[in-house]
Parts: sequence; C-alpha cells; structure tokens
Amino acid sequence: MRIGDLQEVEALRFDLAERVVEVWHRGEPDSVREALGALGMGRVEQRSTTTDAPLPSENDDHQKRPLLIALLINALFFMGELTAGLIASSMGLIADSLDMLADAFVYALSLFAVGGTALRKKRLARWSGYLQLSLALFGLIEVVRRFVMGDTLPTVAVMVGVAALALVGNIVTLLVLRRAGRGEAHIEASWIFTSNDIKVNALVIVSALLVWATNSGIPDLLAGALIFIVVANGARKILALSR
Repeated sequence: MRIGDLQEVEALRFDLAERVVEVWHRGEPDSVREALGALGMGRVEQRSTTTDAPLPSENDDHQKRPLLIALLINALFFMGELTAGLIASSMGLIADSLDMLADAFVYALSLFAVGGTALRKKRLARWSGYLQLSLALFGLIEVVRRFVMGDTLPTVAVMVGVAALALVGNIVTLLVLRRAGRGEAHIEASWIFTSNDIKVNALVIVSALLVWATNSGIPDLLAGALIFIVVANGARKILALSR
C-alpha cells in the first residue's frame, strides 16, 4: 500500500512466502526504494532491469468467487457458534462467533473492493480494521462483566465440538483464499483475520479442557479475553496497512 500510490508504479506482484515483491514502474526506482526503506522491514534490493513483458493483471472474477465462499462460511459459523455459545454459556464460543461475524463483514467489504482503486481498497481495509477493534472492545467489556457478576459453568463437550468444526471451516477458508491471490490490502485483511481465527479455535479447545480439569469457568473467560486481544491486534495490523 505504501508504494501503490506512486504515480510511476504500474503494477505490483507479490510472493509472500519468499517475502519478495516485484515493482513494475516507469523511470528510475529511487522513489520506490525510498518508500520501501521507510517501512523498516529490512529492504534488500535483488535486481532492477528493463523489460518489454506485459504488466501482471488483476483477475477480478478470480478473486470474487473465493471471497464469496469465505463470506458464506463465516456467516454460517457465526450463527452456529453464537447459538452454541449461548446454549453452552461459553464466553469463548461467543467471542469466536463475533470474530466470525467481523470476518464476514470483512469478506463483504473485500467483494466491493475487487477491481476498485487503491484509495478505495485502503478505505475498505481501514473500515474492516475499525470493525474488528469495536467488537474487541465490546467483548472485553462483556468478559469483565461476567467475571464480576459470575456466570454458569460452560458445557465442555459443546465447546470442544463446535470449536473443532470452526477450526475445519477456517482451514477451508484459507485454502479458498489462496485462489484469490495475495498482496492487496483487502485480500491481506481477509487472510490476517482468518489466520487469527485458527489460533482462536485452538484456544477455545484448550480452555474447554481447562474448564473440565479445574471445574471452573475462569479459563473460558480468560480465553474470551485473549480472543478479543487477538482481534484487536489484527485490527491494529490492518489499520497500519491501510495508512
């Protein structure tokens, strides 16, 4: 996003696994070097060359279908986890369901971002970050309320079963998102949030086992608090990305 607005930049192509970005630009690369260096991420220039090859293009239809599938998966798991969390009196499941809801909104925003301008994508990524941050603050307040007021011991079997299903759903979502490509702000927002969800699902399962071992609801409340901290950190990353 830092270099996408430079007028001389024509296209960007990313290999995030290798931490490599190809910048297709006109003229000298001085402004590109300066922008990348300002990120403080250890920029190392590999090579600069002149080419007559066609610019890499963004396939909008190629991105829309995976994002739509991811949206449907997260919307369904939001409803399922919220219902299960209320029935099982599990703050961990409720927190995870609200995280799924935020992700569903992120995918909906991402669908609107496909094919849009860099400025539009930045704005959409920023709003998705604000959404995550708002849900995180709401969740932390609810955790404190339950800790002070006391609550029913959560049902361990429901926590483990539903969190395991959500884990499978998030892994499927990541596999689907790989088909959309990586690198642009709206896709990165989707990828970061779903990666966080996998950690969250594992945390809910561990907290359920601790509830069973200790016969106390405290591990579930702590899991809920940690989930919302993870959500807030994801929001921080997206807001930084969309500056």
